[in-house]
This record gives sequence, structure tokens and C-alpha cells, in this order.
Amino acid sequence: MMREVAVIGVGLSRFGERWNAGLKELMAEAGVAAIEDANVKSSDVEMLFGGTMASGRFMGQEHIAALMSDELGFRNIPAVRIENACASGGSALRLGYMSVASGIHDIVVVGGVEKMTDVTSAEAGTALGGAGDQEWELFQGITFPGLYAMMAKRHMHEYGTTEEQLASVSVKNHDNAYKNKYAQFHKKITVQEVLDSKMVSDPLKLFDCSPISDGAAALVLAPLEVARKYNDTPIKILASEQASDTLRLAARESLTSIKATSIAAQKAYKHAKVSAKDISIAEVHDCFTIAEIMAMEDLGFYDKGKAAKAVENGETRLNAGISINTSGGLKGCGHPVGATGVKQAVEVVWQLRGEAGERQVKDARIGLTHNVGGSGATAVVHIFGRAN
Repeated sequence: MMREVAVIGVGLSRFGERWNAGLKELMAEAGVAAIEDANVKSSDVEMLFGGTMASGRFMGQEHIAALMSDELGFRNIPAVRIENACASGGSALRLGYMSVASGIHDIVVVGGVEKMTDVTSAEAGTALGGAGDQEWELFQGITFPGLYAMMAKRHMHEYGTTEEQLASVSVKNHDNAYKNKYAQFHKKITVQEVLDSKMVSDPLKLFDCSPISDGAAALVLAPLEVARKYNDTPIKILASEQASDTLRLAARESLTSIKATSIAAQKAYKHAKVSAKDISIAEVHDCFTIAEIMAMEDLGFYDKGKAAKAVENGETRLNAGISINTSGGLKGCGHPVGATGVKQAVEVVWQLRGEAGERQVKDARIGLTHNVGGSGATAVVHIFGRAN
């Protein structure tokens, strides 16, 4: 019999170009905050799962889970690193959830971290390129902006999506990030500024792309049955699901959909006994503006070809039909790849607790996180709700 699982503590470092902070400092900012929020002692923690994608390439540092455990003062507990490209954080959360749900452990810490800004842009691109098919994509010269640009072009061809609609995603997410003290960017932008920004890979401009970021995030999980012993506002994990697709884009059934997202989402809705219409808030993987539009459709929030217009019409802003990427998303808040999936959960927990400040969505009751690895070979979906 699976146990119900709750988030009892959350913590986040500030995202951005953190020149004066290393991996240890970032971990400590997020980890200590989560432990204090959960009202647990270091000695209570029984297991740690740490998500990071490319710390060896970015920092020359491997063995990250042991480093996290050491830095946070957990002694002699099992600690495991999770690498699943940009879905490393979401995958770490899923394994933490499974560990508690199975009854193997009671108090589990899930962390995610990446320190990306200490290398050149070219070196960062090479490190991130490892999330794709080296032989069939990267060796041929394609980049991740190029892969998502092909998706964008096909979406435009099939559904009439416009560059202005892509830009509307970025504008909305920067507006939300402006209200988030942890976000990398605190500057509102306009559709015209996005359109005028430097072309990266047609039709994607600089402001259509998530940035290179440093940052960390952490969660503390516990069985729901004892969660209130530690925290008055535990948030229940209603579902945790994951799916995979082909690594290379050329082998996909469609360029306008990420099948792994659709599969994981439908399984999550079934497990949580909810539908897409029940979701109040969602943190989706907007590594590029087209990715948010595709996610909205693959998650069932909008029919295929309808999401771009919905963003343009303001239907996904704060306190709109469905509030998407209230944190600012990867685009506005930042994208330290190993931390992103955990950060998404931190934001949803704050929203469901009513602790999101200026970003607070009124009467938020059910939230969803959607974390993608590579161009869509991995997708992890979690659904959260208030504990009754």
C-alpha cells in the first residue's frame, strides 16, 4: 500500500549570474531554507536525492549528492545524484516521492543545483548539447535553439502561430519574474523588444530563449500522515509521473508535440483523479517560448493550435483562466538546469500555501509542474494539492 506524500519544507537560492557563489553556497542557501521551513533537524533526514545535469563540465565537480549531504550537515545517510538532462530536478523529486511513498524512508530531502556561468557561452552550449543525440544532432552542428526553432517553424506552418504570439510568452513571464525576488530578471519587456532582440535561430530571438543561470532549490518530503507534526501547511503530492520519447527529434511522430509530456500528464491526471480543467496554476518548461505553447497543448490546457492565441489574449497571466509560470518560468526566473524541476515545485507549494506575495493566484487549490529533458526525450509531471 503506497503512502501519501507531502512537501513540508521548501527553499530557493536567488537565480542569476552568481559570480560570488559556488556550488556549496548555492546548495546551502536553498537547503538550509528548506530544512528550517520544514522544522526538521539534520538528524531527521534519512535520504537525499540531488539533481544536476552537467556539474562536471561546468565546474569540474562530480559526486554532487555527497557534496550536498556534506554541505547540509547530513551524516552517514544515503545520497544519490540524478542526471536526466534538464529534467534532473523533476526526476529527483519523483524518486524522493517514491522513496517516501514506498515506506522505505520517512524524511527525504530533494535538491537541485547548477552553476553554469563560470564557463564561456560556447562551453555551456557544448555541455547542454549532451542532452541531445550527439551522433545524429550535435555532431551535425545543430544546437538546442536550432531544434526548438524547427518545432516553432512547424507549429507556425500547421497552426498559423506568429512571432508576436511567441513574444507574448516572454513578455508574460518577465512580468511575473518582476514580482519574484529570487528571479534572474527584474525588467519588464514588450513584444516589440522581443521581436527586435538578436536572432538566435529563426524564428527564435534572444528574448525567446531561457538564460544561462546559477541557482539551487530544495524540498523536504514526509508521509502525509505525520506531515503536520512538522508543518502546519503541508502540500500533498497528488501524482508523480514520467515518460520518455526518442532522443533525436528526427525520429519523433510530430514536431509540434512532445509525446512524453502528453503520456506523463494523462497518467498524472488519472492518478490524481483530476482533469486539466482542475489545474489552477502550472509551472511548465519554457526553455524557449515555443516550448511553453506546446506544453500548454500537450498538458491538455488548450486544444492543439489554440495555445498561442490564448497567451496573446492574456488567458495565462496571473489570476487569468489558468496562471502559467507564475515564478517567471525558465525564461524570466532563470534556468539552472539541475535546479529547475525542483524550483517549479517550490513555486507551486508557495502558491498553494498562499505565500507567493505579489504573484499570488487567488484561491489556488491544485498546481502542476512540468519538467522536460532535452528536446522532449524525458518529461516529468507532478500534481500538487492542499492537504485537507
